[in-house]
Amino acid sequence: MPISDRAGVVLIVDDVPENLALLHDALDEAGYTVLVATNGHDALMRARQSLPDVILLDALMPGIDGFETARRLKADFATQAIPIVFMTGLTETEHVVAAFSAGGADYVTKPIRPQEVLARIAAHLQNARQMRQARSALDAFGQATVAVRAADGKLVWQTPLGRELLHAYFGTERNETPPRLLEWIAAAEAARREGREYAPLLVSTESRRLLASFHDQTGDDEWLVVLREENDASAIEALIAAFRLTTREAEVLYWVAQGKTSPDIGAILGSSPRTVNKHLEHVFEKLGVETRTAAANLALKRIRLRADNGVG
Repeated sequence: MPISDRAGVVLIVDDVPENLALLHDALDEAGYTVLVATNGHDALMRARQSLPDVILLDALMPGIDGFETARRLKADFATQAIPIVFMTGLTETEHVVAAFSAGGADYVTKPIRPQEVLARIAAHLQNARQMRQARSALDAFGQATVAVRAADGKLVWQTPLGRELLHAYFGTERNETPPRLLEWIAAAEAARREGREYAPLLVSTESRRLLASFHDQTGDDEWLVVLREENDASAIEALIAAFRLTTREAEVLYWVAQGKTSPDIGAILGSSPRTVNKHLEHVFEKLGVETRTAAANLALKRIRLRADNGVG
């Protein structure tokens, strides 16, 4: 189980005892629970076991260096959301770039100044807690949401329902981003940059459909993608309730909204096209419209509203 503490839990990873002592004392005095590791292997094990709020990571260590340790932390679904602050004496541009490329959220230079480290940790701790609270709220309300890192398409986190829907519709494992979803994200993101509308991703089976749409982009450059599932039965129920239709009228309207012709609908419902058209006349009257297109548009708006409100 993760360690919990009011001020937060910080894992310090450094092979120099003097650095560990300096940082440990400063963090302990500030009220943090402090964990230590002197090499990359122990850091990976301790991070996975304890799930600290922030990791202070030395860039240069024997064995697994800080850059490789960070890459492994970010590749592990359990630890990839933990902010990593690099500690390094290397201020050359390529080393700074390497730190961020490995997944670092920030860096401080040596010699270490404890007050600067405390300020950086406090900022990242607040951001991490806000993200956890948001994710917990989504979990609690049963929302199907996933976060995909814009830079490399990695699946950063997902709610339980989001994981279930990804597996059901794409056959993906726990931490995989489906290629089809990645392609849609890339195209939709490009459209957003150009100020254009972009249609949600639609994945269909015989009687169920999955719609994926953007919710927002976080400060950490992650795309939040909302997944919502539709099925024939829940959509028909929505039409009955919205427009005071009979079950058969709602079924006819639903299939009209799906682009089906009267002969198609008759085959689906076991009725003649003439009977379908008779039901459609009643639908037009109740909706106050005169054409199939107008009826279909009203039906689709109602179905999407129901899905957006998390029903069905």
